[in-house]
Amino acid sequence: MEKDIHYYRPLAYAAGIGSMLGSGIIVGLAATISVWQNGLNLTNGQVGIISGALTFAIAFGSLFGGKVAESIGLIKVFNWINLFYAIGAGVCVFAPDFMILLIGIIITGVASGADLPISLTVVSHDTPDRQMQAKLVSSTQIFWQAGIFISYICSFLVSKMAGATGARIVFGILTAFAVITWLWRTFSGRFKKLHDEADARYAEEEKGTAAATEKISVMSVLFGSNKKKFLSFFVAILIFYIGWNLLANTWGQFQTFMMVKADASQSLATGAGIVLNVIALLVSVLFSSVAGSKYRNVGFVIGSVIMFFAMVGMTLGGGNLIAIIAAIGFYNLGSPMAGEALYKVWTQESFPIEVRSTIQGIINGTSRIVCALFAFITPALVLPGVIQITMWCFAGVVVVSFIAGTIMIRLQRKYGVSD
Repeated sequence: MEKDIHYYRPLAYAAGIGSMLGSGIIVGLAATISVWQNGLNLTNGQVGIISGALTFAIAFGSLFGGKVAESIGLIKVFNWINLFYAIGAGVCVFAPDFMILLIGIIITGVASGADLPISLTVVSHDTPDRQMQAKLVSSTQIFWQAGIFISYICSFLVSKMAGATGARIVFGILTAFAVITWLWRTFSGRFKKLHDEADARYAEEEKGTAAATEKISVMSVLFGSNKKKFLSFFVAILIFYIGWNLLANTWGQFQTFMMVKADASQSLATGAGIVLNVIALLVSVLFSSVAGSKYRNVGFVIGSVIMFFAMVGMTLGGGNLIAIIAAIGFYNLGSPMAGEALYKVWTQESFPIEVRSTIQGIINGTSRIVCALFAFITPALVLPGVIQITMWCFAGVVVVSFIAGTIMIRLQRKYGVSD
């Protein structure tokens, strides 16, 4: 009896909670860093070190998590990685000073960075049908948006607590989710059955083929006999994702900063951030329903056009607060259709299963490093006096990302990856 998407959906939920933890640690730290500073008497320099350490730890985990999974087993890492996340977040909960907090942040960041490419590869590995793979992989983006939303809400609710108590509660919630995810993935009989069925299916498909005996590596895929195909995929996705992530990282880290500098109150900026995130969450839900169909390419074009006009609109608004809020609202409308969900689906569709987690990790990690370096100058670029020029440059970034995405769509058609 052929199994439908509902049979495999729990995999997407388990992977999705990992994505939720990933966005949760990023936004959770950003929203509580001032609370940590006041509660632990941190200097501005120490605050910068902690924020930077998280970004680079996530990049490190992304770059090397796939390689670890290749060495000790994809499913083992998928099952156990969130225990390390829980340990790191737990260290933060009880951190008495800067150094302990930094250690906890680094452990959590590495685990978070490693989990994303690995969990998505497990979803595509265990799901036999390409359309189901696309829908399930893209649906994890809903959890990523949910993690941002929940972190904003939790941080807002505990913001008035004395000392570092509020921040400890936020990280305690992250710890609890990580422990639940670890237990679910590791001890679920349903997941073990899905993993075993997938292994048997791949063994049957590879029987008597070169893949059964040939060692497949990232180097052999990108620079082997099919290098024109796979290297083209890799470069197109990398350029697309770096361009999209530069914008996403700027809004994620600095939208409140931009609004405050445009004379919004802290409460207005935070409240607007919550409302604007709801828009992105709803569009992510809508897009996941068409990610496995031909309409996802239509969504990509529509989303890219909306993002472009959002950037242009902000330049014409001249740094006005209403213009900034409206532009971010339109950006959040277009971004889920032409962003991270597509990058995830394209990577999982386009490369052999043996190297998907590693390649996705390389792309994700490289993008994180670029964004981390760009973040050093971003505050100076979004001040009212220069924000118009910056937004024209961002409009150009949208165009470059769109061109790379369009090339990727054509490459998939050329090589028969996307029907």
